[in-house]
Amino acid sequence: MPDHLLQNYAQKPERATHRRRWLVVGGKLVVTLLTLGLLWHSVFQDADTAAAWRGLLARTLSGEGRGPVLLALALVPVNWGVEAWKWWRLARHLEPVSFARSFRAVLVGLTLGFVTPNRVGDYAGRIIELKSRRLDALGAVFLGRYCQLVVTVLAGTMGLLYFLLRFYLRGYPATALGLVVATLLIHAGVLLPLYRSRILVAAVTAVRPLRRFRRFLTIMPTYPARALHAVLLLSGLRYAVFCTQFGLLLWAYGSRASVGPGAAAIASTFLLKSLVPSLNALADVGVRELSATHLFGLLGEPVLPVLSASLSLWVLNIALPSATGLAFVLRLRVFRKRTKRLAS
Repeated sequence: MPDHLLQNYAQKPERATHRRRWLVVGGKLVVTLLTLGLLWHSVFQDADTAAAWRGLLARTLSGEGRGPVLLALALVPVNWGVEAWKWWRLARHLEPVSFARSFRAVLVGLTLGFVTPNRVGDYAGRIIELKSRRLDALGAVFLGRYCQLVVTVLAGTMGLLYFLLRFYLRGYPATALGLVVATLLIHAGVLLPLYRSRILVAAVTAVRPLRRFRRFLTIMPTYPARALHAVLLLSGLRYAVFCTQFGLLLWAYGSRASVGPGAAAIASTFLLKSLVPSLNALADVGVRELSATHLFGLLGEPVLPVLSASLSLWVLNIALPSATGLAFVLRLRVFRKRTKRLAS
């Protein structure tokens, strides 16, 4: 082959790699601008969120509620650290991975999920950090999110059962008994696909529109029961941290609901929020607030403290970590150099 043709042939992969790099840079900039824009709109442009944020700062600086707020803030890295620990337990089943990489993957996924429908960017953010078996990683991410959903359903249905029995079904013992049985069946229904995931894979295969997801779920049956126990336990620990943060913020803003009914209201709020599909992380702002104010209203709590605590919880656990994750998004290396191949 003539030298000039060989040179042109070698330059084509270089130009393609150059274009891909520019696309990656452009994608990073788009994610950055969208995240910053949504953060600005959520925290500063929305009147309720801005008022809650100003109230949070004012209470912290003035000393009123400073201890609970600072403790809730201190639990933010604990919250996402537990999530990173959970992802590390799942990812190391696929390939050797460090906890630091797992933590970075969680923050990147949080940032990408902030600007995508139903937080699907969380999948991309986590699998980018893996070097191989990325299709299997989709199933691992799904397994981790499903374990978190299981804990949310188990606790949330018990919370809703408390409110239904106390406020709506007094004098209807037969209906109340049926509701208790239905709750137990729901618990069994969400636990069964976790420990009998082959049933879930078979069900997905049987439904034609869902068959394309089968290859992502086939990794689930390969996880031993001990690993599932650990992931479920970590999901419960993270859920407890989240509930504790909510309770601390409620206390800081002046809500004084009893521990038991308050915990039921928090669990019910998280369940209702999880059942509503969201366009992006901003959709959480609204669903959770509506649920929380209604449920705590049944307990005689005023709207403003509950609304402020719920909005502040979103700012602390979603908005601030998403902004932190931008630093890792901008440093991603999606495409790697292939100089040795060209040189040979």
